[in-house]
Amino acid sequence: MTNQDAESLKECREMVRDFARAEIGPHVREWDDKAVFPRDVFRRLGELGLMGILIPEEHGGAGMTYRHYVAVLEELGAVEGGIALSVAAHNSLCTNHIYTYGSEDVRRAWLARLAKGEVLGAWGLTEPEAGSDSGATKTTAVREGDGWVINGNKNFITHAGVGGVAVVMTRTKPGTDHRGISAFAVPLDAPGVTVGKHEDKVGMRVSDTASLIFEGCRVGAEALLGREGEGFIQAMEILDGGRISIAALSVGIARGALDAAVAYAKERRQFGKPLAAFQAIRFKLADMATDVQAARLLTERAAEDKDAGRKTTLLSSQAKLYASEAAVRVAENAVQILGGYGYCKDYPVEKFWRDAKLCTIGEGTSEIQRLVIAREVIGE
Repeated sequence: MTNQDAESLKECREMVRDFARAEIGPHVREWDDKAVFPRDVFRRLGELGLMGILIPEEHGGAGMTYRHYVAVLEELGAVEGGIALSVAAHNSLCTNHIYTYGSEDVRRAWLARLAKGEVLGAWGLTEPEAGSDSGATKTTAVREGDGWVINGNKNFITHAGVGGVAVVMTRTKPGTDHRGISAFAVPLDAPGVTVGKHEDKVGMRVSDTASLIFEGCRVGAEALLGREGEGFIQAMEILDGGRISIAALSVGIARGALDAAVAYAKERRQFGKPLAAFQAIRFKLADMATDVQAARLLTERAAEDKDAGRKTTLLSSQAKLYASEAAVRVAENAVQILGGYGYCKDYPVEKFWRDAKLCTIGEGTSEIQRLVIAREVIGE
């Protein structure tokens, strides 16, 4: 990395850190308690270029690198995991999918608006009976005239209730194999699209999550992203980058929990001494700090390979697996260090604990990551 690149990364990180602490931090407790989706925050993030981080400037984006992207998500995640999750889903899933596979007409229709934060993006793969087994997709798209008609259901969709466009994986050929799946860019205000149940989540409560119902939803031929039957392949390639973003989010959550635990251990006194003077606490903090650093290094390595155009399937899954599980460990240890206060909402560590768990589930569970890693290591 050149000195110029390093300075750019430092400036980006400091900008996001200052924004998160000033504009998000004071509201975290209220937004979490009430499950508020702070729409204005995303407009301001768009003004800072953070809703089109990976999109080239000619399409209205910021034209930053994956290394910038993981720094942004870490800084946001260290303050409010749900906002970082929304930024990740918007950037690396929906917006990046449209940029990578959309026609020029589709790019012109959506990318600039997405990059400015005027429109939020959703990404629809998961269904009630198709989670880890995405080949079981039942949502269909059938040719009709010069377009397609979509019917089916998607659930656990980030921004389903607040988004303007969703990339939706559908079955365009009968069966259960992956080759019959195609991807479409679907306006969420189109006739035949209904927002279903909003999920009342344990953590990540400020990030909008709901189901989408498609009943006779008609889209034009241009809505097809890439070629028919390649939707599953596209989704897996998009998830390679998406898993880096979840790893970065996990690093942020873990760092936030560590920082809170260190501050408390220095201040809280027992038996006439600060908690930080006790070896049991010092060892916990040492393990937590090592987990954060190891997760960060693995995530940054995956981001560097992504920027270099190298295949990142193995590193992305390793980073996502390690960082997400490390975030859970670190946050749980933070709760333990704070004791009874750690279990109360007056202190931030219980929220880091709740938020961290989703990172081991979303964009491929830890179990799926282990399958991917094993397959790559074995060479299958």
